[in-house]
Parts: sequence; structure tokens; C-alpha cells
Amino acid sequence: MVTSPVPLSVRTRRIAPGDPGHDRALLDLLPEKATTCWLKHGDGLVGWGEAARHDTKGGDRFADLEAWWRDFTAGLVVDDEVRVPGTGPVAFSSLAFADEPGNSSAVVPRVIVGSRNGVRWITTIGDTGEEPVTPVREPGTVRYSDGLLSAAGYRTAVEEAVRRMRAGSDVRKVVLAHDLLATTSEPLDPRFVLGNLAARYPSCWTFAVDGVLGATPELLLRRTGNEVRSRVLAGTSWPHDEVSADDLAGELLSSGKNRAEHGYAVDSLAESLSGFCDEMSVPDEPTVLRLRNVLHLASDVHGRLAGSEPASLLEMLDAVHPTAAVGGTPTPEAVRMISELEGMDRGRYAGPVGWLDGEGNGEFGLALRCAQVRDSEDGPSQVRLFAGCGIVSDSDPEQEVAEAEAKLLPVREALEGVQ
Repeated sequence: MVTSPVPLSVRTRRIAPGDPGHDRALLDLLPEKATTCWLKHGDGLVGWGEAARHDTKGGDRFADLEAWWRDFTAGLVVDDEVRVPGTGPVAFSSLAFADEPGNSSAVVPRVIVGSRNGVRWITTIGDTGEEPVTPVREPGTVRYSDGLLSAAGYRTAVEEAVRRMRAGSDVRKVVLAHDLLATTSEPLDPRFVLGNLAARYPSCWTFAVDGVLGATPELLLRRTGNEVRSRVLAGTSWPHDEVSADDLAGELLSSGKNRAEHGYAVDSLAESLSGFCDEMSVPDEPTVLRLRNVLHLASDVHGRLAGSEPASLLEMLDAVHPTAAVGGTPTPEAVRMISELEGMDRGRYAGPVGWLDGEGNGEFGLALRCAQVRDSEDGPSQVRLFAGCGIVSDSDPEQEVAEAEAKLLPVREALEGVQ
């Protein structure tokens, strides 16, 4: 006789005032190992343990993940008394930027604690066990070395991209990146970096999924019921001596180069998303998003999904990624130029990262201002940091190198514990 496997039980309960964990910061609830998070202004989701995971790769990674998630959730017994986006079963996922090479993954934590609009809850899946919350450890001394594409190599890549565009290439914008290696003298506790990022960049989405952690200012897609939203960022400035933040914002808004770069990104997202919506709102003018290290041109796009059975979040992510914000315009040609000029595997840098629940809701950002951590049990950890810039025909290679260095600061300072 063949015995069917016992279905996993998923239980979501409200955490009431006075209950353990109600008044603590979500990050303070995390144990050191197997941590996941997605937070903004202190709200969001944190999780630990691993009830299930799925690894995938290639051009069908979105569809493969969709099929796995559909099958996995169909076999669950769910008891959810809260029933808001992010309750019940939740998968945290980080996907590769490129079809090849690159590995993508989804992780379903055994314990998830969430907070939204004053409501806090806990979801448990299967046998949760106990995970002690130990004090956060500092990483010790941090030393830096060149990655696969150094700053000097990045300058050369930018020069070549500009040369090609001025010589008549079909590519009007290409987003080039380089990497930097950091080595810590002690094993890295991801909570140290996440806490520093969340404190210094509260308006960004602080994330950790399967060894990728960071604080992204760019929301690729959020689906809530039949509503979908995106925050597009492209066009950047950064603090200069004796230049006020207001003057920097004004210069950014009046910059033809940055406005063109931003326009490509907005048009790319809106065109890819329009086929899924019966209503869309795209702003005529960008605003300026001000962060500690940089200023960005920003546009918030939102739409209402069409049909009685609208597209899934993963289906839409597959259609919109990569946008011009992280690839270029036209995107297929720009992605080929990226491969030729960078000469490195980006991994999951600039790929979608976020979460989705069993009801089809979720949020995915772009894995920017981020690092990939190579774990070590009892010795130094290696952390690979990334930064990139949108390059157009009138880009100045020296300025692009300076912009990339400014974009590396969030994770560098978080590693170093800069206050």
C-alpha cells in the first residue's frame, strides 16, 4: 500500500499588543542563519528556516518558478486568520539578471513574521523547531580588492559603449556595471548589514534572499489583487561639495542626458506592462527621489489588470525584465552589449528580488545596491558588491565611474558599520 505524503500545514495568526514580538523591530526577531527579509520603513516581512526551496536557471526560470509555486501551494493546508497580502504561504525569490549564465532560487521560510499598516502576524509552516536569536556579530576588518571587472575596466567598457553609440549603434542606452570584492576577517552576520542598511535607507526596500542582500530604491512590480504598481528610477546625481540638495535636484530635472535616460526606462516598463492592463497611469514628468548617497529621477506607474483571470506576478515579471533601467534600449541589443563589454556573470545583481504569496500578491524590486555573500562557517566571508550606471551617447566615462562609486557606498558603509 502506498501512503500519500502528509500535506504541510500553514498557520497564520495575528500578533496582538502585549504578545511576544509585537513591539520589537522585525529585524530584531531574526536568528543569524537562513534569514530572509523584505522591509521598508520597518514594515514588511522577515523569515527564517526553510520549509521548501526551488532552484532554477535559464530563459524559462520565471515560468518554471511559477509552475513550482502553483504545485507547492496546491498541496498545502492553510489556516489564515489575517488574510492580507503577505499572510499564508510566502516564497522569497531572487532571480538571475540574464538567461545564461545565472542561478535563480525561491525559499519558503518555516517562520514568517509580517507587519503592515499596524497589523502584525506570524506564519508557521510545518515543524518550525527553535532558532535562538543570538547577539548580532560584527564582521571585523573589511578589506577590498578588484572584482571580475575593476573600476579601470569599467571605465574602458563605458568608453567603448559611448564610442559605439556615437558611431551609429542601434543601442541608445546601455546599463553597464562593475563589481568589487570585500573580505571580512570574521564570518559575516547578515543581520549586521541589514540593520545598517535599514537604518540609513528606510525609504528603500531592504532585502535578503538566499545570500543576496541589499537595499533597493527601485520597485519593479507590486501586485495587490488586480492592481499593479512600479517605481521606475533612471537618471542620477550625487552630492558635491558646496552644492545644495535643492540645486542638485534642479540640475537633475533639467539635465537632458538624465531625462533621456529616464524616458527610455519609463517607456520600456510601460510598453511591457500595457498588454496586461485595461487601465494605466504613467506620469508626464518625473520627480526626484533623494537618498543619502544619490538622487534619482523617479516615476510611479500603476495599472489595473485586465480580464477575469489576470496575469500572475511572475508572468508579468517575465515580460518586463529586463527593463531599460537595468538593461538598456533597445533591450535585446543592449543586453548583448552588456555581455560583450562587461565580460562577467552578474549573477542575481539587477535581477528581480522579492516575495509572492499564495493568493498572487507580492512585491519585487530590482537587486540594486546589493551584494552576494559567500558564507563561511568559521573564517572570512567574501562579499561581492555591484554598481552600475545607464550609459548614453553623451556620457562622460569619468562621471560614470564616480556615479558607480557613489552607488557602492550603501553596502560598503553597511559592511563597515559607518554611522
